[in-house]
Amino acid sequence: MGRKLGAEAIGSFFLFAAVIGSGVMAENLAGGNVAVALLANTIATGAILYVLIAMLGPISGAHFNPAVTFAFLARKEIGAGLAAAFVAMQLAGGALGAFAAHLMFDLEILQFSTRARAGIGQWTGELVATFGLVLTILLLLKHRPSAIPAGVALFITSAYWFTSSTSFANPAITVVRSLSDTFAGIAPADVPLFVVSQFIGALLAVGCACCLVGVRK
Repeated sequence: MGRKLGAEAIGSFFLFAAVIGSGVMAENLAGGNVAVALLANTIATGAILYVLIAMLGPISGAHFNPAVTFAFLARKEIGAGLAAAFVAMQLAGGALGAFAAHLMFDLEILQFSTRARAGIGQWTGELVATFGLVLTILLLLKHRPSAIPAGVALFITSAYWFTSSTSFANPAITVVRSLSDTFAGIAPADVPLFVVSQFIGALLAVGCACCLVGVRK
């Protein structure tokens, strides 16, 4: 149990630090070109996802995401107590990652984002992104588990660009990004509907995976 929780905390720390830190670096270097900044942010996120899942997947399953944990809970592959502990570690480790990113770039450690992200397009983007992410994990777990690190990293890399929301696809990182008034931020008032959309997407993915391959035993 301790090793699993430690892996979730460490993975969330580095994932969230990479998302926020690369956003800061990209914005600093892109000279106002938002497309270049997003591309840099995308590459860093996809790369760290591959490394973290390959490294920590054998220990905890490398969730780093309450929507993923929720999917396994819905499939009865993880207990409620462990699921709650995973989410707590994801939030705690992720928050420390955000604070570390701020510290590395000489920013105020505790911030609140002012970047508005709202509207039906954004919410639909989050539903689609989370649906695709969770479905990728569940189907690869059934047929090609060794491909999960690459599959997840490549899906998120693509979804940064084909979804209107730039694919947060993670309730914990959505909450933590509200604590960063940087390129990757989201205004706290916009967090709840992002999170609702993400959990709906995860639930739909569980249902779709069940229809396609059945419940994993």
